[in-house]
Amino acid sequence: MKRLLSIVALLFSFAFLSNAQNGTWTGKLDVQGMKLTIVFHLDGDEPCMDSPDQAAQGIPIQVEREGMGKITIRIPLLGASYEGLWLGKQMAGTFTQMGKSLPLTLVPGEDKLNRPQTPHEPFPYGTEEVSFDNGEAHLEGTLVLPEGFSRKTPVLIFVTGSGQEDRDETIFEHKPFAVIADALGRAGIATLRFDDRGVGGSTGDVINATTEDFRDDALAGIKLLRERFDKVGVIGHSEGGTIALMLAADKQVDFIVSMAGMVVSGLETTVAQSRVALEAAGYPKATIDTYCKAVGDACYVRVHGGRMPFPDELDLPDELKQNYQAVLRQIQTPWMMKLLSLDMRPLLSGINCPVLAINGTKDIQVEHKSNLGALRDGLPTNPKNRIEAIEGVNHLFQHCTTGAIAEYRQIEETIASEALEMIVAWLSDFK
Repeated sequence: MKRLLSIVALLFSFAFLSNAQNGTWTGKLDVQGMKLTIVFHLDGDEPCMDSPDQAAQGIPIQVEREGMGKITIRIPLLGASYEGLWLGKQMAGTFTQMGKSLPLTLVPGEDKLNRPQTPHEPFPYGTEEVSFDNGEAHLEGTLVLPEGFSRKTPVLIFVTGSGQEDRDETIFEHKPFAVIADALGRAGIATLRFDDRGVGGSTGDVINATTEDFRDDALAGIKLLRERFDKVGVIGHSEGGTIALMLAADKQVDFIVSMAGMVVSGLETTVAQSRVALEAAGYPKATIDTYCKAVGDACYVRVHGGRMPFPDELDLPDELKQNYQAVLRQIQTPWMMKLLSLDMRPLLSGINCPVLAINGTKDIQVEHKSNLGALRDGLPTNPKNRIEAIEGVNHLFQHCTTGAIAEYRQIEETIASEALEMIVAWLSDFK
């Protein structure tokens, strides 16, 4: 009887420990001095992992629980795992990936960061849910209608940056498009922001889509707005800023706002991004030059044809050879091939509508000097044009320290007040 009671007690203890390990658990990996947040959601039939600092969510995981509070979490997609021990108020363990192990302590709950600029109801303007189509792509979005609006009210369509994003361009819990739309709505300017293909209520081919397809998605929205408004513009961020310039060159809009839009070629931008990343990582100049030349040559061959350099031919550390191999895979996609060949400079002379173009001086993704310089040199003279570098802000237009992507989530500010005020003031002239 005592043995039976002991077995029952052990089973009860195991059940208690398993239940205690459910829920959401959060920890921070120290990766070469950079804190990387890891979140495990252990409830339900489809447990998953988030890496919010990398804007990655819902990565499938496999959870194994053993006696005395031991837990093993496998992340097949990343080739990684976590082994931990439940200690009551925390789990202590080790995160392993690619043969490297790092200590990781998890605590219950999720680290929610403050986003003070995100707008909340009630709003002093109306909103309307709308939809429109571009061929087989169906797009859904939100139309902001200022109080007392009419056909003469200026209206803009938002175009997001690269990657599939929702209508608010949500990234790291920031909602920059919602913040801008709110400010414009309060200033008497209408806006339409919509979910990209494959996000929210929008559908359409994503795998084979290129920047030209996303331009045509925006154009379908512009045609919808033309039915109700006389003055229609575009406000685009990053790739969306490039699309705004494309639509202006095609004479489809009356004014545009380009926020960190790429103007020089995608090939030049890709090489520049690689150089900045390797400089930040502390690699010697000779290594950086070798790697960037290889990336540039591979991108050129992808567009124009020829033979790409093989990783084993390069005098590079093993980790950079692996990274270069990943680049070779990435540039095979239709979207990337189009981006590499995209160069707005030959089209600038045909843009006659007013342009507001802004970039941050600490933007490491779309460097401000070459891109804004190309606009100053290439756009026709127009007294309404304004081309500005905003001091001390990054690619998301946040005040920052280094401009590194790793800072984006940790910064509470969604968009710098001077950028927001500049956009609102410039667009108010079209009322």
